[in-house]
Amino acid sequence: MPSEARVVPLRPQVPQGPHAPMPREPLWRDLVGDVLRRERLAQERTLKDVAEAARISMPYLSEVERGRKEASSEVLAAAARALGLGLGDLLSLAQDELARYARGRTAPTARYGGLCLAA
Repeated sequence: MPSEARVVPLRPQVPQGPHAPMPREPLWRDLVGDVLRRERLAQERTLKDVAEAARISMPYLSEVERGRKEASSEVLAAAARALGLGLGDLLSLAQDELARYARGRTAPTARYGGLCLAA
């Protein structure tokens, strides 16, 4: 029996360079969860506080924030209201995150490798 351990990386290695494949697009539930968590933390509120205000369970809200659950529009609206947002505000912020991702993953159109600044 060999005495060597086999190492299995927790995250797959992503090739780097100009011909590397683009990372996968984020899921909507991940984007919405990130926005909910960011808003909650910006307000310095606990998960318990927001879950109680939204009348949803704390474990479920945690799962939504981590992108583990695909929440219904009713749950998202309740969580948004608990944070002082409308459902449209929450979805708009998540859409902004998706647009930011899309802009960041497109290949640069410039033919040079220099830095370009715009005011």
